[in-house]
Amino acid sequence: MATRLSVLSLHTGAWNKPATPGLPTRLTVNRTLFSCVRSLRRSRFGKLRLQPLRRPSSAFRSATSAGEQATSEESAGTHHTRTTVDDAVLIQGFGWTSCDQQDWYDQVKLKVPELKEAGFTHIWLPPPSQSVSRQGYLPGQLYNLGSCYGSKEQLQSLTWTLNHVGIKPIADIVINHRCADVQNADGIWNSYRDDVHHYGRRIDWGDWAVCRDDWHFGGTGALKTGASYHPAPDLDHTNEELRAALKDWLQWLRHEMGFMGWRFDFVKGYAPKYVKEYVDAVSLDEALHLGEFWVDMRWFGNTLDYDQDAPRQVLCDWISASGTGAAAFDFPTKGILQEAVKYTQYDRLRDRDGRAPGLLGWWPQKACTFIDNHDTGSTQKHWPFPESHLGLGYAYILTHPGVPCIAWEHMWDTRLTFIIKQLMRLRKRQDLHAGSKLEILCADRTMYVARIDDRVVVKLGPQQNMGIMLPTSEQGWRLSLAGHDFAVWEKSATELPSGTSGNEPAGSNAVSSEPNP
Repeated sequence: MATRLSVLSLHTGAWNKPATPGLPTRLTVNRTLFSCVRSLRRSRFGKLRLQPLRRPSSAFRSATSAGEQATSEESAGTHHTRTTVDDAVLIQGFGWTSCDQQDWYDQVKLKVPELKEAGFTHIWLPPPSQSVSRQGYLPGQLYNLGSCYGSKEQLQSLTWTLNHVGIKPIADIVINHRCADVQNADGIWNSYRDDVHHYGRRIDWGDWAVCRDDWHFGGTGALKTGASYHPAPDLDHTNEELRAALKDWLQWLRHEMGFMGWRFDFVKGYAPKYVKEYVDAVSLDEALHLGEFWVDMRWFGNTLDYDQDAPRQVLCDWISASGTGAAAFDFPTKGILQEAVKYTQYDRLRDRDGRAPGLLGWWPQKACTFIDNHDTGSTQKHWPFPESHLGLGYAYILTHPGVPCIAWEHMWDTRLTFIIKQLMRLRKRQDLHAGSKLEILCADRTMYVARIDDRVVVKLGPQQNMGIMLPTSEQGWRLSLAGHDFAVWEKSATELPSGTSGNEPAGSNAVSSEPNP
């Protein structure tokens, strides 16, 4: 399959021709820039010959022909019906230590007007139930909503306020495991109480609700259908009574508490078909549901492999098996992007087929992109994004396809608040969305350049010389935002915020069409 080169449309010998008015008659292109352009110049007639589009699986094939990263008009997403979820911008409404701050729900409620003004459409709230751990990830009695984040009444007030202004609250659903209330005769914790009055099936389960291969907790249920979670009893999702009770609880969270979507914790612990069942059990039109599948990346010692097809294959298979009702957090994109930043390896940001290298490149409408969350960043910092380049990270996910998720601490960091808000306004102004068309113009060691929906151009990396790829006013572009190792342009026909002239680079890294000395 061949498609006309949309980047430069150069024919043989065109290197010395000015691509646009205002550029020099002859460009001296340095080695970095030349390798970018050379990768585009594949045939004597200025055409880029592409390999057949790779699709992760047969089940994935029919569902995602429109979701592939568009490298030509033929693959620009004509088969995908755009929904409100495609326009979603999510914020994680807590960090790892938010549970230690008094009346957290009330603190978030105070931020609702600012969240609305910034343009957030969804907020992911912490696990709502009583929990052995303060953070909520070792839940006990599911209907007991008195947690370290606040009371049931405070949570209801928060979700009502969010729904009133049009921000949809998403509940963190922890149902892979559940901590017991009572020890059996052998001293094993595997008996459950249900002390809160509620409609629907009771959840005062016994050892039958625990998988029998979870030998720490003496379960007598079926074998697990996924990975084990050792700190707490793994629930037997093959049990129809248990699943029915969980679906009743989800219905209760929807109708009693006002939640409008689910973020499923540790989905690798149980079969994806059950996620589909739980999603289908609650009628929510065009709802955003998310699965946390922290997939293992491919490493060679301490070096991240350039080829991350295997982990994104795992995510695609999970999405397909869960009925495509839930998106997945794009751990491959996070890992690849932060390695590119750490080691100045921006050539990582384009795969062998010319698409984005994470889940984003294969199934953008189902890719929830993020820079950090309560596990990778926050105060835990298990796998943090380089702090010096957080602005660059958000320039990437807020201009690219996918469903972007912003970390709570980053949103209120005075070094980042302006950048995030400006990028969110640009995303809305230019109507960028989860299925936007992405064209990667350059991905070299020191520079990455991409064009999104023909309305936004983003440049990442320390390389300042963009040569003929530099967006100019003559071409209808204006600089919207720039910072440390990043710059973003948009079509100037769109009104820019007051105080932004679009004529000069702002921040520490200027860009130019001239070669480096």
